[in-house]
Amino acid sequence: MRTGSARSPTNSSSESSSASTCPRRSAPAHSPRAVRRRHLPHQLSVLIFQIHHFRGATPVQTMDAFTAALLSVCAPAERSCECQHSRAIKVIGLCFYLSAPHLSSIGSAVDGVVSRGKTKRIEFRISPPPTDNTALQLTEFGQQFMSFFRAYQVTFRWLTRLRLKSLAFGDSDITDLIRACDKLRFFNMRFCRLVNHGSALKIDTPCSGLQELEFMHFLCKEIELICVPKLRTVLCHSWFYKNPPLRLGYVPELRKISLDCEAKVWPVPFLLSECLSSSAMNLLKLHLNFRHKMIWIQPEHPKQLTAIFRNLSDLSLSEIFPECDLSWTLFILEAAPALQKFTLSRTRHACDIAFEDNAEKTNVVWEPSKDFKHMNLKSLTIDGFEEEDKVTNYIRLVMERAVGLKRIELRGEGCKKCDAIDPRTSQVDETRRHRIKELLTNGSSSSVERIMR
Repeated sequence: MRTGSARSPTNSSSESSSASTCPRRSAPAHSPRAVRRRHLPHQLSVLIFQIHHFRGATPVQTMDAFTAALLSVCAPAERSCECQHSRAIKVIGLCFYLSAPHLSSIGSAVDGVVSRGKTKRIEFRISPPPTDNTALQLTEFGQQFMSFFRAYQVTFRWLTRLRLKSLAFGDSDITDLIRACDKLRFFNMRFCRLVNHGSALKIDTPCSGLQELEFMHFLCKEIELICVPKLRTVLCHSWFYKNPPLRLGYVPELRKISLDCEAKVWPVPFLLSECLSSSAMNLLKLHLNFRHKMIWIQPEHPKQLTAIFRNLSDLSLSEIFPECDLSWTLFILEAAPALQKFTLSRTRHACDIAFEDNAEKTNVVWEPSKDFKHMNLKSLTIDGFEEEDKVTNYIRLVMERAVGLKRIELRGEGCKKCDAIDPRTSQVDETRRHRIKELLTNGSSSSVERIMR
């Protein structure tokens, strides 16, 4: 049974249990039906409350309704109630505002549930009330959150997923939090920052079981993952300082890395070997998104990356601006002998607005090794395909080097706004399909399957 609406879960359960073809009438307070209804809130197995399901004239009033509904379900059962020992809320998901008058009630309610030892998953999504907050206010909200965390250690030890938005932290707060949350597996921070945003965020948690870590618009000098031994996925999107935004230390279980940023004028392209770690030898997926701006990585000799990319099987390079040459991408292919799937996305945005702080788009030059052959690549997909010599020559180059290639998929999907401004379309008709296939087949004995969408 799930609950999460503005109505009291008790009322909702009462309505559903009393539905019949007979006229509705109230049951006596001590009737068997009334007793059964009284037990229902204490027999929930899944409890989901989200703040946007509640209504109030102010954020405080909205939190009043949220907290009242939560307490109606999580309030202590009467000693005489048979369900006192049988309650088993196994999943708790709470999305709420940081509101000082309500945090103690929320913490006590969840503490009471998890102290029974039957809860399997707890997720918190916490953010300040929806107003324009200053840097000082974000710091105050960050301090509120850390006080909440320290006051309810039992609850946070059982926490499995945590999402935080628009909070400012001290240099050691995040490491302290991860260390104390024994069961935390997923941690997302969106629009968060360090109070001293000119310093580095250092996470050193050798005993942590954390598996997924996401930084979305996190403001600090750089992020250093010194030791996070169980980490499997790390996402770093939209950083604000110079490159590289992320430095990996001991992360032997890492399987997926995603870096996504619209480059500004201050970054200098960096080497992937400066960012990644040789301990990440189990890396399987790499996703880099350039947001049709400057290419913010610098090609380097494949030998610098082979130890890291030895098991890489899935590579995605997204939103490369169309004027950029594509042959530079082969340095990653050459460094990843086990790669099987390669997806490349190009974007041409007529609707794009150029801002003064956007980095200049410059071509990237790289000459792949002449004798390089890739034995394991099976699939090449190009999104935003257009019939250009630059693109067809690149595809032929990949076909020549990837001797085991089985499938090429060309997709012409573009931006709807751009199509309205620039009527040129990427969709290919039958004549173009035939011509492109001839261009890709001419002089090649490859039996690669070519698909155009």
